[in-house]
Amino acid sequence: MKTILITGTSSGYGLETARHFLARNWTVIATMRTPRADVLPPSSNLRILPLDVTDEASIAAAIDAAGPIDALVNNAGIGVVGAFEATPMAHIRKVFEANTFGTMAMVQAVIPQMRARRSGVIVNVTSSVALAPMPLAAAYTASKQAIEGFTGSLAHELAHFGIHAKLVEPGYAPTTRFAQNSSVKVEDLIPEAYTDFAAPIFAQFAEPALTTKETDVAEAVWTAVNDTSGTLRFPAGQDAVALFRAA
Repeated sequence: MKTILITGTSSGYGLETARHFLARNWTVIATMRTPRADVLPPSSNLRILPLDVTDEASIAAAIDAAGPIDALVNNAGIGVVGAFEATPMAHIRKVFEANTFGTMAMVQAVIPQMRARRSGVIVNVTSSVALAPMPLAAAYTASKQAIEGFTGSLAHELAHFGIHAKLVEPGYAPTTRFAQNSSVKVEDLIPEAYTDFAAPIFAQFAEPALTTKETDVAEAVWTAVNDTSGTLRFPAGQDAVALFRAA
């Protein structure tokens, strides 16, 4: 039985991905900053561990407790929507600590065991903002674009050891807590000067033509983990797939 460790499983993509792999008889190590046993169905194949991807000691403890893993899914992160001018640099650093450096730290922590076994898969969840420029998402886009470049380069060096590195790129998922897991409110990041610019954008967010569901991402992660073709990018959701094809 194979083992997967997924970060950020308290809600959204991470939670659905954990359910997806449990249903397919994988051993799932579901990690979250504040562990909650009630979010996933009881299973002998499930372990829930505390993990803060921005804390080096927390990462080391989780990796040690997890033991050998066949796949790592870096899903944990925070969103930010707003005018870049109004976004405090302190918050931008928090976004990068979670979305960028947290992902890199997790990857670095699992490479030694995978390299020793000459097998393993690392899936980094980014966003469709990496497929096409989106307004009011400059800081978030930067944090995810960094992981796109990182993973593409990493895939080359890890392939030498039989390890695969993949990207899953979800689209816009209105049913997730994308902007709610941030300490900064969206309305505080839209100064009066940006009101006319932002209004039609938020109106479009309210009635999107195409969206992404949590299940779309779980299925894309499943495909990426089991892929042997050498494919790097896996768009997830109708809107992300459309952007991927257009690009």
